[in-house]
Order: sequence, then C-alpha cells, then structure tokens
Amino acid sequence: MARLWSGLLRALQLRAAAGSARPCSSSAAADGLEGPGRPRSYWRYVRRLVRGAPRPPYAHVCQVGDPVLRAVAAPVEPAQLEGPELQRLVQQLVQVMRRRRCVGLSAPQLGVPLQVLALELPEELFRACAPRLRELRQMGPFPLRVLVNPSLRVLDSRLVTFPEGCESVAGFLAYVPRFQAVQISGLDPRGEQVVWQASGWTARIIQHEMDHLQGCLFIDKMDTRTFTNVQWMEVND
Repeated sequence: MARLWSGLLRALQLRAAAGSARPCSSSAAADGLEGPGRPRSYWRYVRRLVRGAPRPPYAHVCQVGDPVLRAVAAPVEPAQLEGPELQRLVQQLVQVMRRRRCVGLSAPQLGVPLQVLALELPEELFRACAPRLRELRQMGPFPLRVLVNPSLRVLDSRLVTFPEGCESVAGFLAYVPRFQAVQISGLDPRGEQVVWQASGWTARIIQHEMDHLQGCLFIDKMDTRTFTNVQWMEVND
C-alpha cells in the first residue's frame, strides 16, 4: 500500500511539473484548437483516478468546443421511450436547468446526442425581469415541458432581434434574430403527442433549444458586432 501511494504521489508531482512548465501563449497554433491546458489540482486528479471520468448525462453543462454540441442529435427510438435511461436523462435535464436558473436545456448540452429538450419559464424568473423588458420582449411564464423528437414549424416569419445567451457559451451575450411565432410538436416522456404554439420570448426559447439538436449555437446566428462578455465592465473596475 505504501508503495502504491508513493507511486501515485510521484505521478502527481511529475504531472504538476509538466503542467507548470507549459508556456503561456495566446497562439492557437501552439496548442491546436484545444488551446493551453489547465492542470488539475492533486485532489481532482486523485478523484478522477478513483472514480473514473464522469459519464453523460452530466451534472454540468458542456461548453462550446465539446464535439457533442456540434453533432446532429439522433432521434429517440420507440423502445427507449419509457426506459430507465431516458427517464434518468429527463430528470437530469430538469435538475440542471433549474439549478442553473435557465429556461431551456437540451440533451446534447449534458453530453447526450439525443433529440430531447426541456423548457420552463417559472413565475419566479419571469418576475425577476423588469416589467418594461417583459413587455418589450413579449415574455410570459410557462410550465415545464419536456419534448422528445420535436419538430418545428414557423407560424410567423417576421424576424425579431434581442440579446440572447447560452449555458454552453457561458458568460457571453449577443443579439440574435428569431422568428416571431412557431409551433413545436413531439412526444412527452410517456410517448404522448404534444403540440405547442408560441410567440415572442417563448418562441425564441424554443428556437434556441431546437438549434442545439442540429448542432447549432446562437453564435452561429448572432450579429457578431454585438458579441459581449457580460463581465466586461467588471474587468475595467
């Protein structure tokens, strides 16, 4: 046992030394698309050795750069509909969405490339927005909806542009044009048909989450001149 821990400690020391020797560079060419690495702490490294790598559906939200966010999600097979894996995925989607206080989340954002999404704008989050903005953005609360294998139809093709963010592009906002009204249809987790017509802010949320199932992020549709780090003012203080 002493030899095991001695070997583990030595491996950790070598790994930390290798990480600290890595040059700091802003050049993507030096490290490829992955960029400069950030070494794990000793305890995070030990935890990963003991527990192994986390497996989807994650308890965190995947960030831009993760290939799963650029893949087209696969449909859920009928045999999977009421199975334990799908139910676990749905439960995790709702838990993470509510913990992060966001209004929509898709299965690819938790590392699962399946056509499943969750949407909810509770009264609490609705009231947290200023009345003037609620009116301007045509916002309204709506209860939890989970859709499997959803499809989208545009009801009003007028484009409306407002700021938009994403848990998978954490810390950034940009103006994004979206259709004024849409209809989403699909199945609930029990296999029952769901049809939902929405306009304004709700339609925006639906379109945003539907994009995730096609490997599309809001940064692909944004006005690039409006791309903003939400902490830019704090940096200057």
